[in-house]
Amino acid sequence: MTEENINPITLEVWWSRLAAIADEAATTLLRTAFSTIIREANDYSVVLLNADGETIAECRAGIPAFHAIMGVMTRHILEKFPVDTWRPGDCVITNHPWMATGHLPDIAMVAPIFHGDRLVGFSATAAHVPDIGGTPTMGATELISEGLLIPPVRIARAGERNQDFVDFLLDNVRYSDQVLGDLEAQMAAHDVCRRRVVEFLLETGQQDLVMLSTAMHDAAERVMRKEIEALPDGVYRSSLDADGVEGQPTRIECSITVAGDRMHIDYEGSSPQVNHSINCTINYTTAYSIYPVKILLDPHTRRNEGSYRPITVSAPEGSIVNARFPAPVMARHLTGHMLSCLIYQALAETVPESVIADSGGAPALRVQLVGRDAQQKPFSMILFACAGMGASSRHDGLSTTAFPSNSGSGSIEALEVEAPILFLKKEYRPDSGGAGRYRGGLGQDVRVENITGAPMRVALVGDREKNPPVGILGGAPGAGGRATFSHGESASLKSMTMMPADASVTVSFAGGGGYGPPAARDRAAIAADIDAGLVSKEAAIRDYGYDPTDTVAGQ
Repeated sequence: MTEENINPITLEVWWSRLAAIADEAATTLLRTAFSTIIREANDYSVVLLNADGETIAECRAGIPAFHAIMGVMTRHILEKFPVDTWRPGDCVITNHPWMATGHLPDIAMVAPIFHGDRLVGFSATAAHVPDIGGTPTMGATELISEGLLIPPVRIARAGERNQDFVDFLLDNVRYSDQVLGDLEAQMAAHDVCRRRVVEFLLETGQQDLVMLSTAMHDAAERVMRKEIEALPDGVYRSSLDADGVEGQPTRIECSITVAGDRMHIDYEGSSPQVNHSINCTINYTTAYSIYPVKILLDPHTRRNEGSYRPITVSAPEGSIVNARFPAPVMARHLTGHMLSCLIYQALAETVPESVIADSGGAPALRVQLVGRDAQQKPFSMILFACAGMGASSRHDGLSTTAFPSNSGSGSIEALEVEAPILFLKKEYRPDSGGAGRYRGGLGQDVRVENITGAPMRVALVGDREKNPPVGILGGAPGAGGRATFSHGESASLKSMTMMPADASVTVSFAGGGGYGPPAARDRAAIAADIDAGLVSKEAAIRDYGYDPTDTVAGQ
């Protein structure tokens, strides 16, 4: 049997089996992790790769855009540790932003998978740890201030833990118990991958993954090329203004060239990199460009390296989407998450039935709460609440749903157990969804009280305050984000404030943009929104020209 004549049913069964292995490993990571960033917010990734460092199967949970980075990162690591130097039980770790997922808190691991004495593949994971040292604010002007940079280094060699490195790492972070627990969870996920892949090879009688990975890559690539080829050749453009930092806005320019079965995305003309943490590395920019295209054109085929081959990405070196080392990149998502909006706006006229308007979570608004509890034990909690998604050609946008990330919010109860905070409010934000034929998804209002008995640091990391998520094809923008403290003071979404004991902060997450002209919205849908409290009567009259006395509208 060769890759050309694998029975399609057999290929589907085997492909599903490998995907299930990645999912099982991801579940292991999720259930054994210590920090709520992984357990509640799903900020992780697990993939299987062949011996060349190309992804063949990716978990369905976690952060999907990270999967496109895992192959690039593994190939970087193979340059330092060639294939013939690996041994069973090895594990390499790194958080280098220009190799891995783009900022220091994401620790990535790569481990080999041996079948007998033959190296047949790798497993790779990435997980956001609760602390990586440094100064956890957006005030850093260079990478070294943002935390500990870990070049590719073996955390285990032939099954023997590199305890000197582990001790060094834990002595440089604030929450060593949680960090160690998360690292152990990642290594447990790698063990699941190794054992299950060996079982798979034994059961199927294969000696390695070469034939299967080739067939899987060819299948995924063939579908993606077909979908790109269905688009009219041409150059499609868009641009987006972001709030930037300290009153200095940034701009991203995007051009998409479709030529036959190939697509090239270029960000020429984007703002130069800045001395703040909103810069992107090119691998992060590439991942958050490919992922929106994948789900736009081919949402059904499982992702792997073949899905990514027809799409290339470029950006000027030294720009905000291709920053030079050692630029600060801690909040790189504030730029990278916006790329999906640019891509969909650029392709709106070509595939209007498939795109969505800007999402309020592009970029995601993060709230970090830091202080000490009653026993003077330090804590750090990142609130991963979600904003509203943009509307589509068929449906209103999903409310309080992460996009283009896949992070979760976590339960209030779990977060309150982990930190001395009290949630006073967590509810839909009325009138936040952009008006349109289909309404943008609603954001939410989250009010958190400080019950530590002492001041607590509140760090806000967001955007879309001055430049709200825009609508598409005539749709109106959603409401921008904002934050207000109980004493009435507003705070920038890029700020750090000491919140007194017993005070609270209300964070309003942005709504998604609307799709199509508001005048085209069904009158009954407007009435239903009013009845449900999603849209106020005043906003319906203002944004839709709604007439509450219209008996047809009230039906």
